[in-house]
Amino acid sequence: MIRINLLTTERKVAKAPGLMTEARRVTLGASAVLLVTVLGLGWWFWSLHQQSQLLDIDIASAELDTRQLRAVLSKVQKFEARKAQLQQRVTLIEQLRKGQTAPVRVLDQISRSVPDRLWLANMKQADTEFTLDGYATTMTALSDFVASIEDTKWFRKPVEIIDSQLTTDAKTGDVVKFVVKANYVDPDMPVPAAPVKPRAAK
Repeated sequence: MIRINLLTTERKVAKAPGLMTEARRVTLGASAVLLVTVLGLGWWFWSLHQQSQLLDIDIASAELDTRQLRAVLSKVQKFEARKAQLQQRVTLIEQLRKGQTAPVRVLDQISRSVPDRLWLANMKQADTEFTLDGYATTMTALSDFVASIEDTKWFRKPVEIIDSQLTTDAKTGDVVKFVVKANYVDPDMPVPAAPVKPRAAK
């Protein structure tokens, strides 16, 4: 006996192999985007880490150079201070030498300038000023003495006669008691140039 099934039945449609659904494509695309993003962020963080390490190395090197420069600068400052001290000592020694030779030269020049009939009793010094007092038998001898001192060029002109008095001495008779003031000057020192006066505009 033949049976016929007249009821319609749904047939399962076989999926063709190798075809993806829309949802799967979206999932794969999103996964690819996420993977690329993760890789990009990883590379970015790695690059920042490398730059940070390089900056740390540069900072350490700069700090080392700074410490070395500070040490060198400290040595230079100490050297400059030592140099200034030595220069001050040299200047002081030179001044002392000049101060030692000045009285010797002054005494030599004065002793050569003393004429006959005149003798010195006392000599005082205050800085560059010398005060000489003594006796002369005549005013001519005193004037010759002053002129001779001025001719030595070791004293500024004019050499002044501060006081001159005629006194009587039991042994020598009438003598002139005098006081002379002279200002010492070193002829070897260069003379400062006179300031140039500006010309008036025409």
